[in-house]
Amino acid sequence: MKEKILIVEDEFIVANDLKIMLVKAGYEVTGIASSVVQARKLITDKRPDWVLLDIMLKGDLTGIDLAWELREMQLPFLYISANTNQTTLEAVKETHPYGFMVKPFRERDLIVMLDIARYRFDQEKGTFTALPAATEYQEIEGIIGTSPLLQDVIEKIKIVAPAETSVLILGESGTGKERVAHAIHDLSIHKSNPIVVVNCAALPHSLIESELFGHEKGSFTGANTLRIGKFEQAHNGTIFLDEIGELPLDSQVKLLRVLQEKEIQRLGGNKTIKINVRIVAATNRSLEKEVAEGRFRLDLYYRLNVFPIELPTLKERREDIEALALYFLKKYAASSRKNVTGISASALEQLMQYDWPGNIRELEHLIERNVLLAKTAEIEKFNLPSSTSNPFPEQSGKMKSMEEMEKEHIMKALQTCDGKVSGPGGAAALLQMQPQTLYSKMKKLGIKQEYN
Repeated sequence: MKEKILIVEDEFIVANDLKIMLVKAGYEVTGIASSVVQARKLITDKRPDWVLLDIMLKGDLTGIDLAWELREMQLPFLYISANTNQTTLEAVKETHPYGFMVKPFRERDLIVMLDIARYRFDQEKGTFTALPAATEYQEIEGIIGTSPLLQDVIEKIKIVAPAETSVLILGESGTGKERVAHAIHDLSIHKSNPIVVVNCAALPHSLIESELFGHEKGSFTGANTLRIGKFEQAHNGTIFLDEIGELPLDSQVKLLRVLQEKEIQRLGGNKTIKINVRIVAATNRSLEKEVAEGRFRLDLYYRLNVFPIELPTLKERREDIEALALYFLKKYAASSRKNVTGISASALEQLMQYDWPGNIRELEHLIERNVLLAKTAEIEKFNLPSSTSNPFPEQSGKMKSMEEMEKEHIMKALQTCDGKVSGPGGAAALLQMQPQTLYSKMKKLGIKQEYN
């Protein structure tokens, strides 16, 4: 039976276009309402399964007012609006919609958004069944483990990969966000085209626009040749924006425009270039907190957060540690041409007991080092820290914030390295991150390089 959708939109042309798209996609449109009063009557008479809801409507009541009524009725809804006023968007968020689309959008964006909204709704109600496209893939290369938390991630990758919607990957540093981005690309219709990886934290602020969108020859001092930007390089493919939370606000505005208009303009140029790019973004920050504190635009957050995938820490999926360790052992034994074939039971127990603050990346580097240092075919012991500091002192009864913990951790690393940040023996290498990323974090946290 066709799903029934009510359109609540006060612009007739927009509403009629929506109706045509929905009918073409196999939905039944039960009616079009231009006000909350009309919508109430149609909901009572037609009993739709879903409501597509604009914010600004005719009459004294808005779509947000109706949204609160829909939540009381347990009738799922999505917002479709051009209104990106910060105050309005914060009010929208309070109603907990199943989706939010910023006008203008493409027909396929609407259909994918509805599929994802249904997935979220079914999960919430405990009636979830996987989308047909998800059954095509039985395993994902490079993603190792059988824990329930990882299997949930894999299921989400399989669901979203065949679509073209934006994906936001969330998780601590070292949990494998870039590997997940590659998996989404490899299982998509764009797999034969490039995936372009951009570390937003490593982009100098003065060159962000040039790096992302390119520049014409002579557009600024030092622009001696034409430069093709990352978005143009990723045309018909995927662009992975790692550490998206590090982008400054003015760059966020330009990125939002690209996502909405599907076009770019090179710096210093007057030609508009159409692009077809799948956006996958990642962050280890809480973007909701960044939005609340004014460091990340809420409209960009909604545009990116269509389908979030949250990655568990390695500590949360300990049952995968042995499989990951053996995978990395085989990989680095082969690349270094060393006859190292196993890990002793006592060494595996060491791995299981450790808390892995650096997650999978820390485990990988540990195995790589020990393969290189191994004198026999079996790794018998790992040199691991005996304990990790307790970030929750029992005496004070006060839990440290993530920023306090991160600042303290970076300062300890700088003290250990006598204030050296980059290069061999520097804090960046110790913390297993790029020097530019560490400099960015130091600036944000107010840490000065004064430890020598």
